[in-house]
Amino acid sequence: MASSTYRAVIRRDGPWWIGWIAEVPGVNSQGKTREELLENLREALGEALEMNREEARRTAGNNCEEVAIIL
Repeated sequence: MASSTYRAVIRRDGPWWIGWIAEVPGVNSQGKTREELLENLREALGEALEMNREEARRTAGNNCEEVAIIL
């Protein structure tokens, strides 16, 4: 699968860094450092995309086709 680029919107909030993936609602995380936050966001995004793929395949059923969409 081709790699994609997503934008993280991040900010420092007291002792924590918090962030959101702009293109995927519900994907957010926090970390004690900026680097930890970004790694946590990568993991959360990967998990969310895989869950979405599984749900789409399950919903479509066995007789489906997967097609790449490139913007």
